[in-house]
Order: sequence, then structure tokens, then C-alpha cells
Amino acid sequence: AKAHRYRSLTEERARNRTKSKVRAKGEPAFVVSKRIFAWAKARDRGLVKNAHWQFTGCGLANLYVARRYRLADI
Repeated sequence: AKAHRYRSLTEERARNRTKSKVRAKGEPAFVVSKRIFAWAKARDRGLVKNAHWQFTGCGLANLYVARRYRLADI
């Protein structure tokens, strides 16, 4: 919810805060898959090929994000 000229954000502020906490945890996986593994645009390849490309990209993005934790264990 956005603020208006004559209305303050009192109860909306708490809702916005919880939404932003959830978004902040989910966004890094999308950034990795879109920027590093080039899933910014879906080309016209067909549904099956696009689905396989996306599943592979999501798996690689998970490995890329998890590498920090794996390297910290070593």
C-alpha cells in the first residue's frame, strides 16, 4: 500500500514490512537465474523446451547460491 496526501501509513506499514521481509528472502534466487544464467527473456522455443531450460536454470541457480554455504563448511 502506498501513502496518500492526507492519509498516513499506520496499519499499512506493518503489512508492508512483512511483505518486504518475504520478498527479500526470495529475490536472490531470481536475480541469479535472470542475470547469471540468462533467463531474462523466454524465447519462443515451445513450452517443453522452455520448461526444461527453466528447470535447469533453477537447479544451477540453487547450486550457485548454495556454494557460499558449502565453501564455508570446508
